[in-house]
Amino acid sequence: MNMTFVLLFQIKRVFFLIFAIILSLTIMAQSPDKAKIEQELLSKARLNIEKYRKGDASLVLVDAQGKPINGAKVKINQVSQDFLFGNLSEEMFRLSPEDSAKFQEKFTGLFNYTELTVKWWNYERLQGKPEWQKLQQKLDWCKHNGITPKGHTLGWTHVAGTPEWLMKLPIEMADDLYKARIQNLVGGFKDQIKMWDVVNEPINTITWEMALKDTISDAKIDEGSRYNVEGITLEQFAPWVGKSYQWAYQANQKGDFHINEFYILSKPETRAKYYQFVKMLQTRNIPINGIGIQAHEPREMWFSPLEIVATYQKFDELGLPLHITEFIPQSSGKNITGGWREGVWTEDAQAEFAEQFYILSFGHPNMKSIHWWGLCDRNIWLKNGGLLDRDFNPKPVYTRLHKLIKEDWMTKNVKLTTEKNGQVTFRGFYGKYQIKVTSPDGRTKVFDAHLAEKENNNWEFKL
Repeated sequence: MNMTFVLLFQIKRVFFLIFAIILSLTIMAQSPDKAKIEQELLSKARLNIEKYRKGDASLVLVDAQGKPINGAKVKINQVSQDFLFGNLSEEMFRLSPEDSAKFQEKFTGLFNYTELTVKWWNYERLQGKPEWQKLQQKLDWCKHNGITPKGHTLGWTHVAGTPEWLMKLPIEMADDLYKARIQNLVGGFKDQIKMWDVVNEPINTITWEMALKDTISDAKIDEGSRYNVEGITLEQFAPWVGKSYQWAYQANQKGDFHINEFYILSKPETRAKYYQFVKMLQTRNIPINGIGIQAHEPREMWFSPLEIVATYQKFDELGLPLHITEFIPQSSGKNITGGWREGVWTEDAQAEFAEQFYILSFGHPNMKSIHWWGLCDRNIWLKNGGLLDRDFNPKPVYTRLHKLIKEDWMTKNVKLTTEKNGQVTFRGFYGKYQIKVTSPDGRTKVFDAHLAEKENNNWEFKL
């Protein structure tokens, strides 16, 4: 009886092993034409990375009298990147000290950018009592760790953007409080937060006026009703959105104000509507500085590389920087949708898609940031959408992205020797550098430099 049980168990193990192999192979199921298209687009993106993400630098080393030093050894290492690679960090502040330390180690080991939530419902649950102390705690952490913050979001007609107490006020008073909220946040934190998602999902959620006329039943609003935008024209969306940006600009004329929307990579009709809306706002001199593109709807879709590239090229026509704001491919075991790839969302599929998406996005000259929407699977918006498992261990996607961001896309361990004129030249990724020089007589000194886009990047260091 025991031998039979063991045999059946072994057969079952073999069956599941074969099934897993077949399942993983289906991830790669695609026509030869699609595979060729992918490789061509990825190759072009890699060429763009070399062309647009790097710059040439020249360093001249002189002695105390200003004479060039010949034969000095120069070691060049990049220590930070100008491009913004981001993820959500706020979960860390809800964890135990031990888990928070694990979270922070993995976050700072890969990312230099984060979005901090100020959605009105959670930020000011009680009228007149915004939780600015919690926001300041997060900003202090950002400053200490060299993380660039962005505020998300000032205006949103989703339930999360209209607190219950606001809905009970006269519309005129609610408008005044909305303006005060924008200007208090943008103006009050202008030395710490430059970037803001001023309005979130402006053409996929109802207008501000419509949201304020919504009714509350048992302190609960139908969330789906906020997405019922059928019949609403761009002209109807424009007034409240335009005022939001004007109020933000009044509070900080040096602010970087973004707009953010979903279905842009997956639905051509929404993409066209979003494009026309931003264009309309531009003709009205609304101070929008960046276009946010969410990249998670539909949630199981493997976005076509052709559509990704076409989307970026189309929005380039508006002359504004592009930002991937919410990217979260999953490893849930669900079926891959969209028609470009077949199979299921395994950890390997998540890693491959993420790598492809990052190369295509980083390889687009006008892209300024890529932001993942959650780090760890333990507490995340989309199940199994993290780069870490529930115990904070790296999944394949974390390892794959770490190689791209921290190895392939950083300039490290460049060793050069100065010529008779004391000069060395190199080409590196944009960012901050640490440069160690050793003179022929053995003296050493470390210099800091910033290889910046659109700068001459000619440095002279005195040893």
